[in-house]
Amino acid sequence: MTGRFDAGLQPERTALAWRRTALAVLVGSALLGRLLAPRFGTAALVLAVAGCAAGAALHVAAGARGRRTVRALLRDGHLRAGPGAGLLAATAGVAVLLGVSATVLVLSATHGGILTSR
Repeated sequence: MTGRFDAGLQPERTALAWRRTALAVLVGSALLGRLLAPRFGTAALVLAVAGCAAGAALHVAAGARGRRTVRALLRDGHLRAGPGAGLLAATAGVAVLLGVSATVLVLSATHGGILTSR
């Protein structure tokens, strides 16, 4: 079977959605570093770099997921089982980790914690 395997091109739309998500993680992490670095220094930069690395890894993993899906659809004409929720769980985990880390960073500085403002 060659060509389009469905009229709605759902796998392509899903791949684009994952790319937008990866881009949002990258941009959000870069903004986090840009806005928090002047006040919190190295800790904010480490958090931003970790977020950017996670966004890049998400982009690579999403691309591989999309290619596997397209290959399976071209080969069989359908998916026997979905690609799983591993990528979704990893994305949610990264978002929670970055959010909690940024919150701890800000709260520790405003409440006289280990990290204080300059």
